[in-house]
Amino acid sequence: MKWVSHEVVTGMAVYTLTGALVPTACAMAGAVLPDWIEGKGGGVRLPWAGLLAHRGWSHWPLLYVLGFLALGAFGEELGEDALSLILAGRFILLGALFHIAEDALCGKVPLLHPKKKVGVRLFRVGSFGEYAFALVLVLFFYGIGRLVFR
Repeated sequence: MKWVSHEVVTGMAVYTLTGALVPTACAMAGAVLPDWIEGKGGGVRLPWAGLLAHRGWSHWPLLYVLGFLALGAFGEELGEDALSLILAGRFILLGALFHIAEDALCGKVPLLHPKKKVGVRLFRVGSFGEYAFALVLVLFFYGIGRLVFR
C-alpha cells in the first residue's frame, strides 16, 4: 500500500478502538515505520534505501511483537514516569503491525521466518482498487465507532 493508505486506515482503526488522538498519532507514525526502515516513503528515497530487501526484515511482524511485549514488561520496572513513553512506543509498534497486515493484502510479507513470505494480492499498490479498499475500511471503522461509541 501507499503511505497515505497506511496512514488513513491505521489511524481510523486505532481512533475507533481508543477514541484518543495521541495513541492514534503514534500508531500513524508506526504505520510507515517498516517502509521508512527500508529507506522508502512518501515518494522520497532516503540515503539508506536499498540496503534492505523490500518487505524483508523490516516487515517481519515477530520483531514488532517482541518489541511490544518488551515495552510492556519493562513498563512495570520503569514506573509511572515512563508510562506515557512506553504507551507511545507500543502504539508505534502497533502501527507497524497494522502496516504489515495491510501489505499482506497487496503482496507477500514474512510471517514465521523473515525469508518466507505469505499474503494475497487483492489489489495492486497505487491502483484504484487500493484506494477503494482503504475507503471501505475507513467506512467500516467509522460504522463500528458509531455503533460502539454512541
